[in-house]
Amino acid sequence: MKIRTAVLPVAGWGTRFLPATKAVPKELLPIVDRPAIQYAIEEAVASGIERVILVTSEHKRAIEDHFDISADLEAILEQRGDIEHLRAVRAVADMVHLVTIRQKEQLGLGHAVLMARDAVGHEPFAVMLPDDLIFGATPALAELMEAYVATQASVLGVMRVAPSETHRYGIVDPDTTLPTSDQGRTIPLRGVVEKPDAAHAPSALAVVGRYILGPKIFERLEQTPHGLNGEIQLTDAIHTLAQEQPVVARHFSGTRYDVGSPEGWLRANLHVALDHPVYGPVVRGAVAAENERLT
Repeated sequence: MKIRTAVLPVAGWGTRFLPATKAVPKELLPIVDRPAIQYAIEEAVASGIERVILVTSEHKRAIEDHFDISADLEAILEQRGDIEHLRAVRAVADMVHLVTIRQKEQLGLGHAVLMARDAVGHEPFAVMLPDDLIFGATPALAELMEAYVATQASVLGVMRVAPSETHRYGIVDPDTTLPTSDQGRTIPLRGVVEKPDAAHAPSALAVVGRYILGPKIFERLEQTPHGLNGEIQLTDAIHTLAQEQPVVARHFSGTRYDVGSPEGWLRANLHVALDHPVYGPVVRGAVAAENERLT
């Protein structure tokens, strides 16, 4: 079955960016010339997604506005003859069919996904965390979709991390009794362990914010007990799901940046800026000048 829908949880406060995010959602902080969330939705569209469900909150209305028509702005740009920006603004509004769902309580990622149940319906769907931007020749979500078509299993996007970092991620538990595929990039799983220390991590493969999940996950989320801070963990529900039906990991080929942290956001800006047709020469010149100053 074709994956038509992507769920993007965007209800968080973005406290790591305060005071910048006091009035501006972290998802709208720019990566050079576009807000971070636009890169995620562009990846979804490039992968064939037809509908995006934003699980949002009362203080994130500006995200909806960004992807809506802005008649006044378009009129001003048209009057000025600024066709380039006019086309860019209209393209954002026409990018994808957008649905918004209000998460009245922030009870974890699993709860956010569960809020989308009625809108998703009884079909497989994608989950994308817009804090995780992945740049590569092929959209990361498209790679997960390929793995889903090949295996008819739920798919988790993973990357390799150092043992000292396993406590920051959900870590997959590979099923070594089953064969891998795609030159070892698609890996059958026994389950997922949430944030284990290095001594208890079943592998070095960390789950990063891209998932393809079947509708059965909603039942598992409903049955998942509330954990720390009263939150429902998506990882726990996926681990339970893996005991009932196949779940695989897909090692995507792109480069991932955690733009939910200031450090990752800065790195993503440099990545995009260095390759930008307008700003690339400026940034490369500034980097060269700074290196010369420091030597």
